[in-house]
Amino acid sequence: MMSKDWVFKLRPMRRADLEQVLALEERIFPTPWSMNSYVFELEQNPASEQWVIAARGRQGAWQVAAYSVCWVLGDEVHIANLAVSPELRRMGLGRRLLSHVLNRAAEEGLRHATLEVRSGNLAAQALYSSFGFQIAARRKHYYRDNHEDALLMHLTHLDALAINEPRRVLAEER
Repeated sequence: MMSKDWVFKLRPMRRADLEQVLALEERIFPTPWSMNSYVFELEQNPASEQWVIAARGRQGAWQVAAYSVCWVLGDEVHIANLAVSPELRRMGLGRRLLSHVLNRAAEEGLRHATLEVRSGNLAAQALYSSFGFQIAARRKHYYRDNHEDALLMHLTHLDALAINEPRRVLAEER
């Protein structure tokens, strides 16, 4: 599947997106977030920002292709969740979404970024490392489903980064 067959838009997550977000969440993660968790993030958590990349094929309807939830904690952005639809991976959507989150954080004056990633998720680790994230700690048996370790990854000096991704594939919608 080629990216030229798709149109993508990066925009804030909406409540109307939650059915598709949850469907992806359940396909991707062994311990998915609940509807209540997403409603809380959207409507009640003032520290939370949520984003989606919506995709439309040549003759299809818009669908959620990728999404993220991040929290602003002091001078840090914590990426709580970032996922890309399995069918649309390897098209740069995860990279574009992460770039957007980090750029927004830098623009807001935040200085650091953190996240946890499964120790076995080498693709995600490679993406985060490509942005300068480094492993800061290992959290033993962090994940309840299989007791897999989590790697705490940290990006320092966010304010000094020039995080620029080409916008040729994605349009932003506010």
